[in-house]
Amino acid sequence: MKIAVYGASGYQGKLVLAELAHRNIDILLVGRNATRLRGAATTVGIADAGQRVADTDDHGALVAAFRECDAVINCAGPFTSSGHAVVRAAIAAGSHYVDTAGEQLYHKTVFDTFGGDAERAGVTVVPAANDACVPGDLIARLLAERVQPIEEITVSHFIVGGGSSRGSLRSVVETIDVIKAGGLSYDDGDWRTGTPARHASVTLPGASQPTEVMKFPIAEVVTIPRHTQVRHVESLVGAALGARLGTPLTPQIIDSLPEGPTEEDRRTQRFTYLIDAVGRDGRSARGVVHGHDTYGITAVIAVEAARRLVADGAKAGVLAPAQAYDPTSFLNFLATHGVSWTITVSDLPTAQQ
Repeated sequence: MKIAVYGASGYQGKLVLAELAHRNIDILLVGRNATRLRGAATTVGIADAGQRVADTDDHGALVAAFRECDAVINCAGPFTSSGHAVVRAAIAAGSHYVDTAGEQLYHKTVFDTFGGDAERAGVTVVPAANDACVPGDLIARLLAERVQPIEEITVSHFIVGGGSSRGSLRSVVETIDVIKAGGLSYDDGDWRTGTPARHASVTLPGASQPTEVMKFPIAEVVTIPRHTQVRHVESLVGAALGARLGTPLTPQIIDSLPEGPTEEDRRTQRFTYLIDAVGRDGRSARGVVHGHDTYGITAVIAVEAARRLVADGAKAGVLAPAQAYDPTSFLNFLATHGVSWTITVSDLPTAQQ
């Protein structure tokens, strides 16, 4: 098995390289700059790994590089401006594709643009193979098996500590208008912008008081309706996190910052992701994901997502995580890497609780 990492010299890319090396998977580093690729390979301790220089505006070079590989993991953001070129080249090369993107509208355009091409090429494309979308999407599928039919699913992200990489901040800058507008909601069969949030607060597990939230563009709004019949899906973050991500940034400010969080920052970071479902009969169910180190867990998830496509196969096309992987199997794998998950179901209508 050989996996290419595009954007291999970036902060997230190097974490993915380290995870691949840990699993003894053959690696090809691909990126725009030969010097940076060599530096990344040396830093990770894989100086002998193959390296190819290919920019996103050179389709031929990308295809030639990816043709050597069974799968591609794309870590090069902002994905909104460059991701499509990498998806297109991976499909042309006959390689499966996953990425670590967190840009909601980019995810939707991948589904809208590349489904037919991927099916004809016999490859599988899974965008948003990251710390949040994969467990959130998989748990939503499990909730749907317990509460049917579903009226509403609300996905809420809460992250404490950790900091952001320069690449993540550049993605924020490129999509700031979408962030400020709250992104997409799913309503009665279609994705829409400008839909007001139905929830102003969410009560975290074990908390006595609700936490204020704000609407925010999260990938699960794009993926969940592709495998689960639901009337409404919206995504939220803690208001404090949303306000912080909305702080004005310039390229100069970003370039002056560290490449990404320190190992200590990552070790002490904590995240909680909630997936709340309400059935049309008023019953409710909640999935809870706890963990730490969003960047490290993203590396684990992206590598495992690509590995499973190569080793186990999946239907060709652009798929949500729950369409590509067995939910319980993947979630149990994540539990061995410090990600805990639970599902609780109420048999009483919400109004009676």
